[in-house]
Amino acid sequence: MFEYLGVLISVILGLALTHLLRGLAKVIHLRRTAKPYWVHIVWTFNTLLYVLALWWGMSSWNALRSWTIEWYLFIAGYASVMFMLASMLYPPDFAEDLDCEAYFFANKSWFFGLLVLALVIDIPETLGKGVAHLRDVPNHYLIFLSAMLLCAVLGLVSHNRRLHAAVCVLFMLTLAGYLTLTSLDRAAAHW
Repeated sequence: MFEYLGVLISVILGLALTHLLRGLAKVIHLRRTAKPYWVHIVWTFNTLLYVLALWWGMSSWNALRSWTIEWYLFIAGYASVMFMLASMLYPPDFAEDLDCEAYFFANKSWFFGLLVLALVIDIPETLGKGVAHLRDVPNHYLIFLSAMLLCAVLGLVSHNRRLHAAVCVLFMLTLAGYLTLTSLDRAAAHW
């Protein structure tokens, strides 16, 4: 069953990656007329990393032998939220003079609202893998998830540009730290 669901997840998350990479490439191509904003670019990389990490983490579901429609819809829904999150960073088509800072702040409520939703959805997804004995829940999951949720909530409620600069860097460091520690835990478990 997972092979069937895996194709759907791959298509949805692949579209999210395509949207992010296409948007970033277009900003590079239009660098003489577009106005890039470094916080926006860091969030592009944060979202790319989150999508890739989620895609990798979804592989644990391959070991589940008995699927329900609820789990199927839940996993497909999580992937869909990630696509919507990615789509908030760049418009589908944008003018050559796109002001990335203005666009980012015009869409910040949607972006951070979807980020909060994605992180909240991650809780039952991660715990579900643990309950089904597909993958142990990392010991540090709660700490890192709490820090990422704090970043997302601060981004949602704040209009302060300095705070947004700090939040994007903190989120990147938190996500990279979580992925590094999780990888080290897995490597240590196989020794």
